[in-house]
Amino acid sequence: MQLTGIHHLTAISAKPGRNLAFYTGLLGLRLVKKTVNQDDVSAYHLFYADGKANPGTDLTFFDFPIPPERRGSNSISRTGLRVAGEKSLGFWRDRLKQAGVHTGDVIEVDGRLTLPFEDGEGQRLVLVDDGGAGPVSPWEKSPVPAEHQIRGLGPIMLTVRDLSRTERVLIDVMNMCRIRDYAAHGAHIVVFTMGEGGPAAELHVIESADLDEARQGAGGVHHVAFRTPDEAQYHAWTRRLNELGIRNSGEIDRFYFRSLYFREPNGILFEIATDGPGFATDEPMETLGEKLALPPFLEPRRAEIEAGLKPIG
Repeated sequence: MQLTGIHHLTAISAKPGRNLAFYTGLLGLRLVKKTVNQDDVSAYHLFYADGKANPGTDLTFFDFPIPPERRGSNSISRTGLRVAGEKSLGFWRDRLKQAGVHTGDVIEVDGRLTLPFEDGEGQRLVLVDDGGAGPVSPWEKSPVPAEHQIRGLGPIMLTVRDLSRTERVLIDVMNMCRIRDYAAHGAHIVVFTMGEGGPAAELHVIESADLDEARQGAGGVHHVAFRTPDEAQYHAWTRRLNELGIRNSGEIDRFYFRSLYFREPNGILFEIATDGPGFATDEPMETLGEKLALPPFLEPRRAEIEAGLKPIG
């Protein structure tokens, strides 16, 4: 029973209109689902992905009007986004700088070329060269040329107080493997991988006992989700967590995928999510994200929900 990679990552924005402009207009991602937080329908849930809304490419945002994140330990501290090759990183360095985005330099980290940057709310991101391997689904209406488009999620970085506690869950519960260590930016970082490995299936974990604990807020990350290919394995993960006495949400049908949530020992929220049914379940692939989509159990409340949402473009 193996998780196959990163499914999606969900972050927080207090400025959904600017968020939409940044991730579609500047980063060139496709808005594949404009819906609401199913647990708080007053908030948008925006899903950005590749041209075909493939699992593993979803960077999503809850629209929460809250103060900025207080950075610290026991948090998801940077989100990787994969691109193909050194030329693409050069393209992105120039594009981001011309747009006035806070960005670093193209440097090699852990054997891969990278370009760190932040969005307007301080969301910490990094473009990672994945070598161009594997399938790709460019978005034909993206303002970014197909060869330079973001290909999907890359390594996700965690900062924790106690590495040993997180490591036990990653290895003994989630069947990940510890494959290497490296040093970067003055930190010692441990890499865990799942499935067939590679940058789309890695967690990079920093132990930092001296940092204060992070406080979740705008510009921070809410949770990271891991891929399970089908419902049979999804149910098996539920049984595994229950048998091990790990407190969890129980199985939740999000309509576009099935979810199972739990917290690792340092308090970071993890999700296991199925690859299907997918975002084209209730909309044609050609017009994903153009209208407010609601799962069937919320559809009777559409008028009420739409009245409570602000237009975001």
